[in-house]
Amino acid sequence: MRRPPAALALTLVALGGIASAAQGAVNAELGQRVGNASLGAVVNNLGGCLLVLVGLLALPSMRTGLVALRRSRLPWWTYLGGLGGAAIVVFAAYAVPVLGVAVFTIAQVAGGSLGGLASDRAGLAPVGRLPLTVPRLAGALLGVAAVALAQAGQPVGDLAVGLLLLAVAGGVAVALQAALNGRISAAGSAAAGVAVNFVVSTPVVLLVAALAGAFTGPSIRWPDGWHLYTGGLLGVGIVASLVVGVRAAGVLRTGLALVGGQLAGALLLDVLLPQGPGARLPVLAGALLTLLAVLVAGRGPRAVGGPAPSTGGPASANGGSAPANGRPPVTGPPPTAASGPAAGPGSPEADISVAADGPPEPDGRLVP
Repeated sequence: MRRPPAALALTLVALGGIASAAQGAVNAELGQRVGNASLGAVVNNLGGCLLVLVGLLALPSMRTGLVALRRSRLPWWTYLGGLGGAAIVVFAAYAVPVLGVAVFTIAQVAGGSLGGLASDRAGLAPVGRLPLTVPRLAGALLGVAAVALAQAGQPVGDLAVGLLLLAVAGGVAVALQAALNGRISAAGSAAAGVAVNFVVSTPVVLLVAALAGAFTGPSIRWPDGWHLYTGGLLGVGIVASLVVGVRAAGVLRTGLALVGGQLAGALLLDVLLPQGPGARLPVLAGALLTLLAVLVAGRGPRAVGGPAPSTGGPASANGGSAPANGRPPVTGPPPTAASGPAAGPGSPEADISVAADGPPEPDGRLVP
């Protein structure tokens, strides 16, 4: 199956960002009602794992994708993307009470932008290496500014340097999560990438909850309200949107699109919830500025040549295909920075710049 156009993929990621805002609200409310914040994350991940088990029974692409992963012989570290999601949950538990939500969010997005630039430059995502250009740097800075604008007026806690660095590290971890899950999906399928993410992250979340005392003390009284238990469903959708976005547009633009969706989702929740504060102009302005950041980060020299559509092996949840080693096949001579026609407007190749050194080999080495 052909890679989706970058515009379509980033739209899906923005919808995933809206789902992420809803997921955060649901998990926070559940954790508050049961008296332990980490239990929201536990229910979220266990729900995601349950959906993965259903997917193993219902989706041929997940089964064939997992089989393809066994044959691909990817480096072991490519399977650790799910740790990024677990890391941000752990870091937030320690940093948010001290820094406040506003400062933590800004620091996390700064780390995500830094991690996105580095991941794209190193070629960790399936699109290969993307050069470090002025538009991409400008897009990353605009993304951080957008979140800072959206958080205007929110309370600020103590600016502890160590916890600030921890929040930045959490953002980097999330960027690496998107990049590695993208490689898994390219080598197997999008459904397989989602499955691996939850299988890896869930034991870590359970361990953190156990250390936080979530499973000790008085028995837990689970509240009514079916919506409180939809975090896993939303999580599956978020991870799936990210693997699609990373394959089409790289890590940086995918992360910015996710942040834009999260701000739009926060705005919707503020308006729709009975106790919500209503529409806030800074959040709306931040969401629009993030959209500008996505557009700016995609500008620059058009890709020369570029990957051809894949033709063998599963690649996506609907039965598409990609080679087992996660590298998209190319036809004709390898693309270089000085040969081949420029990609036309609107094509996936027009949204990325692929350096001549290409993506990593399955063993983790970069092609010289």
